[in-house]
Amino acid sequence: MVRNIVILTGAGISAESGVPTFRAADGLWEGHRVEDVATPEAFRRNPALVQTFYDQRRAFLGQVVPNAAHLALARLEAQWRERGLGEFLLVTQNVDDLHDRAGHNRLLHMHGELNSALCTACGAARPWRGPLIDDPACPACQRSGSLRPDIVWFGEMPYHMDAIGDALSRCDLFVSIGTSGAVYPAAGFVQWAKDAGARTLELNLEPSAGTPMFDEARHGPAGTLVPAWVEEMLGAL
Repeated sequence: MVRNIVILTGAGISAESGVPTFRAADGLWEGHRVEDVATPEAFRRNPALVQTFYDQRRAFLGQVVPNAAHLALARLEAQWRERGLGEFLLVTQNVDDLHDRAGHNRLLHMHGELNSALCTACGAARPWRGPLIDDPACPACQRSGSLRPDIVWFGEMPYHMDAIGDALSRCDLFVSIGTSGAVYPAAGFVQWAKDAGARTLELNLEPSAGTPMFDEARHGPAGTLVPAWVEEMLGAL
């Protein structure tokens, strides 16, 4: 019987809400080279470009809403919690707030959040919904010009790895949704879960780099696959 669930989501689940995926076929992210907007070196080299890029991404969140896949996962978590069935953890690689708005409580953003700012002076992270391009003061230390997007860039350590590892080591079921299976450390979660004896399931638009590692894989739109899978899970209770 499944008691403890860990679910990993990636860009594919938010793409159906209209959020652009991380990297397009031409290697660009929203018209920019990743090296120019998603590394600490890029921020030091051209902070105005990086701040403007993420300010635009942050403002865009107001134009999108959670889709059927987000809502189905939130429903599953609510039922798991209300019935006291076991542990539930949703880990997302996405920096948007669609899972949050769908109603999750057990949610970890391993790559940071657009709606958060990180102070390079004092290290404090604070909720942030406005622009950063105008160098506002840090709410914690009051230093101006020290805030950056609270995003894990290439070369930086993802957040919450200890908590994620603990959950993977105890889970009975690991589900990967809308991920490429190519970006580590997230791409290694399936093996981590398998080593703990968990059953593993991939739900993705198409086969990913990690598909052969899963016990089962289902391919198609997240907005169709995820609600159907959630119905299966709840129907089996």
